[in-house]
Amino acid sequence: MKFLDLAKVYIRSGSGGRGCASFRREKFIEFGGPDGGDGGKGGDVYAEAVDGLNTLIDYRYQQHHFAANGQPGRGSQRTGKSGDDVVLKVPVGTEILEEDGETTVADLTEVGQRVLLARGGNGGFGNLQFKTATNQAPRNANPGQEGVERTLWLNLKLIADAGLVGLPNAGKSTFLSATTNARPKIADYPFTTLHPNLGVVSVDDTEFVLADIPGLIEGAHEGKGLGDAFLGHIERCAVLLHLVDATSETAVEDYHAIDRELEAYGHLLHDKDRIIGVNKTDSLPEGGADELAATLRRETGLPVYLLSGVTGLGVRPVLRALRTKIEASRRSAGAVADGDAEWCP
Repeated sequence: MKFLDLAKVYIRSGSGGRGCASFRREKFIEFGGPDGGDGGKGGDVYAEAVDGLNTLIDYRYQQHHFAANGQPGRGSQRTGKSGDDVVLKVPVGTEILEEDGETTVADLTEVGQRVLLARGGNGGFGNLQFKTATNQAPRNANPGQEGVERTLWLNLKLIADAGLVGLPNAGKSTFLSATTNARPKIADYPFTTLHPNLGVVSVDDTEFVLADIPGLIEGAHEGKGLGDAFLGHIERCAVLLHLVDATSETAVEDYHAIDRELEAYGHLLHDKDRIIGVNKTDSLPEGGADELAATLRRETGLPVYLLSGVTGLGVRPVLRALRTKIEASRRSAGAVADGDAEWCP
């Protein structure tokens, strides 16, 4: 199935039904009085995060979503039927933005989370509502309230605990396929990965979700290569695994190039915890990658691991290091949530 992570939708809630102006007319009842019913309420438009979806492709072909209008009131004090609601079902991790693409309306990060996007119009009052002691035969009724019309952006940011970054052909997809059941396309040419992939890693009886995104190149923030829009999919990650190709003659410069792209992207991505993995060490003579690892440790101050996604050498220690960072992040988030729950004004 084609992957789509950004979609524009046009929504409109239902208008309320108009009120009815009628009078009771029955045999032998001379002064029946007003009996016009109220109009029905217009339908609302909601967005709901559901399980089982991982793309916004449905909203590429169906962009307009209109809730039903409320029906008008009728005589004999009959209220009009309310319009049916519309629910936009989206993947978990979908961010809803205003038309300007910057103002956040909602961020749906849990299954079952629902948000009201457009409230339906209220139904108009029938003339029965206007009856008073001094106005016993009102002939006026209210029209229904108009619905709300909005243009919104749906932006999918995948829910993952750890993310893979690096230049094209740094071995990110190979690492993902070696550590999870995910089967991304792998080839020996740049930009093999064209859309993000997720996999579940199992290490020491614990699990976490690992995300692989298309490779970055220097100047990606200026639109070179595939650009840097895919970095949005790792904004929610607790830790990043930066893979460096050990066979590259400019491995240290490659690291700094990606580091600059993360900083240029912003959104606090550059400040996330990071682990450096020197990949493809199986292609070097024994001890050949140690000097590169020492150089990276000295220049970055980050933990550096030697590994090979093809042979599995050194993969387990890297996964344990990622798990440690993720668990620390979860504990920190839990402590913040508990603190917010205990506080009250």
